[in-house]
Amino acid sequence: MKLESPSFTQADLDRFLDGQLDRERMHMAERLERASERLVAIAPGIKAETAAEGDWTDHEVLAHIAVLSKFYGVMVHKISSGQLTEVDMLANTNLRDVAGEQLAAMAPADLLQMIRADHARTVKLLRSVDAPSLRRGARLPSGETVTAEFLARYPLINHLEEHVEQLEAHRRKP
Repeated sequence: MKLESPSFTQADLDRFLDGQLDRERMHMAERLERASERLVAIAPGIKAETAAEGDWTDHEVLAHIAVLSKFYGVMVHKISSGQLTEVDMLANTNLRDVAGEQLAAMAPADLLQMIRADHARTVKLLRSVDAPSLRRGARLPSGETVTAEFLARYPLINHLEEHVEQLEAHRRKP
């Protein structure tokens, strides 16, 4: 095997890491599409209802998915494009919950339509954004930084997949 590390420069390393992130962002786009397709299969069985206390109904989970899909999709776009350099995730999470309560009044079919449109925009972004843009970050009040890639991967895609699995499990119950 030829040793290449002695001649490896920072630019070479940057190109390598960009290539890895480019590959990974395509996988994230595919995961988002698959989760969205799974949701399309589940959603027609979701009835418009609210719970008195305790756990969320499937309809309320769908409303939550609508909010998180919009919220984190917009955050990924704004951070990756450099439009947003500071963000208070906790304050925004509280606003997101209020929006979820409002969306829970909508019909499941309307929520699904919103979700699909938001996912399509985010998939398009993930397929077109470059690696340096996806690595852009926004400063949190704590002084830490959250990147567009982190928000796409964890609070959007992973969180969405968790809720889709939750809804699928409810469908399997007799």
